[in-house]
Amino acid sequence: MNEHLMEIIGREIVASLPAPERSMYEFVTALEDEYASISATSEEFMQLLVKHAPHRQAAAHFSLSFGEFIQTMRKIEETINAEMDLRLSRMTWIDCTDRFIQDDTQYFYFSMEPEEK
Repeated sequence: MNEHLMEIIGREIVASLPAPERSMYEFVTALEDEYASISATSEEFMQLLVKHAPHRQAAAHFSLSFGEFIQTMRKIEETINAEMDLRLSRMTWIDCTDRFIQDDTQYFYFSMEPEEK
C-alpha cells in the first residue's frame, strides 16, 4: 500500500473522531512528531520519549490519571485501526504495468468501494 495514501486515510480517520478523542490523540502525536524531528537516530528518539513521557504530559494536560489516559488512548487507537482495516478492505489495487509498453513507468488501477450507509 502506498505510504502517502495510508497517511491521508489516517488523517481522515483522526479528523472524524469525536473532538475530545481527536484532541487527545493529536496532542500525543504532535509531541511525538516534535521529538522525532529533533532526533538523529531511533535511539535518540526513544530516549526523548522516555525523558519527556508525552503520554504523562497529555494525561496532566487533560486532567486524567495516567491509567485513565492510557486506557482512553488504547480505545482511540483500536477505533483508528478498525476503521483503517475497514477502509483498506474496500480498496483494490491492480497492477496494469504489463498492459503498457513505456519506459520504466508502473501503472496501477485503484478502486475503493463506497461506504455503506
